[in-house]
Amino acid sequence: MTDSKRKRMSLLDNLAQAGAGPGAGSMMTTNSALRSARDAVDSHRIWELDPEQISDDRTADRLNPKDVEDLRASIEAVGQTVPILVRRDPAAADRYLLVYGRRRLEAVRASERVGKVRAMIAAMDDKTALRAQASENTARRDLSFLERALFAHELTENGFGTQAEVAEVLNVTKSAISMALSVARAVGPELARAIGPAHGIGRPRWEALVKDLQSTDLNRDELAVIAGRAQHEAEPDVADPSVAAFEAVSKRLRKAATLPAPTIRSATHPLTLGGKPAGRVTRTKDGIRLDVRTDNDAFAEWLQEQAAAAMEELHTRWQKRG
Repeated sequence: MTDSKRKRMSLLDNLAQAGAGPGAGSMMTTNSALRSARDAVDSHRIWELDPEQISDDRTADRLNPKDVEDLRASIEAVGQTVPILVRRDPAAADRYLLVYGRRRLEAVRASERVGKVRAMIAAMDDKTALRAQASENTARRDLSFLERALFAHELTENGFGTQAEVAEVLNVTKSAISMALSVARAVGPELARAIGPAHGIGRPRWEALVKDLQSTDLNRDELAVIAGRAQHEAEPDVADPSVAAFEAVSKRLRKAATLPAPTIRSATHPLTLGGKPAGRVTRTKDGIRLDVRTDNDAFAEWLQEQAAAAMEELHTRWQKRG
C-alpha cells in the first residue's frame, strides 16, 4: 500500500470514529453507519470541488451561525483538515448533494481566500445518506439538547422512520426521543431559532419552559423578540448568548404563569356530527372540557389517536390569528 493511500485510509478511519469520545464502545449503530458511508466512498479519494457544485437540502442540525464564522477563520488559517462527504446528484452529472459537513461547506463558501472545498464522494441513496448524516450528527458531543431535539423532530417529519428507528440511529432510548419530540413541537422552530442552541440547558429545564409555555397565552412572536434582545444585549465575553436568551424567555413565562388567572365565565357550546347532536364543549376554570358522543367505535378510536395532533394544529392556528 502506498503512503498516499495509507494516509487516505487513516483519514477515513478517523472520520468513522470522530467525536465518539467516552462510551464509544456502545455506539455500534453510529460507527456502523459511518463505516458504511466510508465504504461507499469513491476510491477513497479526496477531491477538491467548487462549493457551487454542491446542493444542500438536508435536515438542519445547528442553530448558531457563529460556528461557521469561527470555522471559516480556522480553515483560512490552517486549511480544511477534514473533508466533507457528498454524493453524486442523479439529476445532474456535474452536481453533488451534501451528505454531511454543512459547516465546513458554508465556511468555505463564506471565505474569500479559500476557493475549493475538500470532499469525499460516496455512492448512496437518500435513506443511506440521511442515516449517515444522523450518525455523524450523533458522534458530535457539542450539539445542545435543543439542537438534538429539533434534529430528531425533522427526521421523523421528513419520513426517515419511526420514533424507534430514529432512537436507534441517534443512540438513545425511544422514551428519550418521545420527550425530545414533545419539547421540539411545543417550542416550535421560530422560537427555537430565536433562542439558539442554549448549550448546557438540558431536558429538565426545557420541559419546565414548555410547561410554562403551555400554561400561558403569550404570543411566541413576543417571546422571540425577548430572546433576540437578550442575545443582542449579552456581554461580549459571554460564551453562549443563547443561554441568556433562554433565561430571558423562561423568566417572562414564569412571570406570566404566576399572574392571577382572569375570571372565567362558564359557557357551553354544542357539538354536532352530520347535523346531529354529538356532545358539547364547556369552558371551566381549569380550561376546556370536550365531551364527544359517538356510537362509531372506529371513529372514536381514530379521534383518540389524532387528538394530540389536532390540538397542536388548533393551537398553531390560534397563534397565527390576525
